[in-house]
Amino acid sequence: MEEKLSSVAKTLTPSPIQELSLLAQRCNAVNLAEGFPDFPAPSHIKSAAVSAINSDFNQYRHVQGVCDHVAMIMKHMHGLDVDPLSNIAICCGQSEAFAATVFAIIDKGDEVILFDPSYETYEACIKLAGGIPVYVPLDPPCWTLDADKLMKSVTNRTKAIVLNSPHNPTGKVFTEDELETIAGACHTRDCLAITDEVYENITYDKEKHISLASLPGMQKRTIITSSLSKSYSVTGMVYYFTYQDLHSTAALVGRSHILPKSCWRISTNKQFLHMLIFISAVCQHGCVLSGWRIGWAIGPACIVSAIRNIHIKITDSAPAPFQEAALTALRSPLEYFEWLRRDYESRRDYTIKLLAGVGFQVQFKPQGSFFLFVELPENCVLSDVAFVEELIKQAEVVAVPGCGFFS
Repeated sequence: MEEKLSSVAKTLTPSPIQELSLLAQRCNAVNLAEGFPDFPAPSHIKSAAVSAINSDFNQYRHVQGVCDHVAMIMKHMHGLDVDPLSNIAICCGQSEAFAATVFAIIDKGDEVILFDPSYETYEACIKLAGGIPVYVPLDPPCWTLDADKLMKSVTNRTKAIVLNSPHNPTGKVFTEDELETIAGACHTRDCLAITDEVYENITYDKEKHISLASLPGMQKRTIITSSLSKSYSVTGMVYYFTYQDLHSTAALVGRSHILPKSCWRISTNKQFLHMLIFISAVCQHGCVLSGWRIGWAIGPACIVSAIRNIHIKITDSAPAPFQEAALTALRSPLEYFEWLRRDYESRRDYTIKLLAGVGFQVQFKPQGSFFLFVELPENCVLSDVAFVEELIKQAEVVAVPGCGFFS
């Protein structure tokens, strides 16, 4: 029956992250392959969801209050005037918001700029829409954007540039100069920008996330996608790890050391070991929400209308009870985000110290998100894939090869 598959479907391969997460479940291994924290959602937010269910908010439903609060947040954080009725579409998480955005604007043969390395979902969505991903490599060790490389890659066929900042998987926060370079490319070639801003509230060392849409002339060219999942963290899957769970990980690279109680996602490239560290694993102030699948797209009215139509045709409605509960999360005091940053930052610093102690070389200290991209120890002769295989066999810890993040 494979001949019945579409040509696009034949080009898509299973996500290594999902495959390794399933392997972790089958092997009862420590799952460092998928991004979710291991702490419970706050009781008042769970109670809001339960209350909505018990109140029979269980049918297709659009909770306008979510859009109203998102619009207020955009004004407060970025100075953007957003009409909650016409400029925001509620979707089933950021992933659907991104996919619906791509389907709304990309035609067959359109080129879309991606910064390399990048989150794998972007490429898949572009290909499903018939678009052509064009990769612009970020330069290590600080993963800087070279303006000349970008401008040479943008052509009259470029329809959009995808920006994820803070960045998965490097933890980079794009600078204002880099954002101006991207904005300049959009103006020069009359193209759009699609941003993934799910980590906007997770920045360190006084770094500040700047939305590309806030730059002059960019609000009308930018579609922002985001969700509750990273700042409020409802992943729908909860894992509890002990210090001993990660002991074998350090032993495998040649030196035994007990690592911190954290939820990690590890991926390795031939030269890099990328650790997605849920520093929030023991975060006291974290709020866990991505399994609830509440996200949004913000943009020009005509594009948002198309996104909403696509969303309705595919999924009809984001989960009604969780839209109601999302209101409770969105009303969190501003102090919540300061607590969140401090907790993540302390765990980032602690984990970097421990990794350096077992031979990993941290060339770039993450400025945001909860990722670490570090070089394999010099005495490690394994490739990224081989390292992951040995990690599973010897330590019962599941990781992700970093090659999956590169074109």
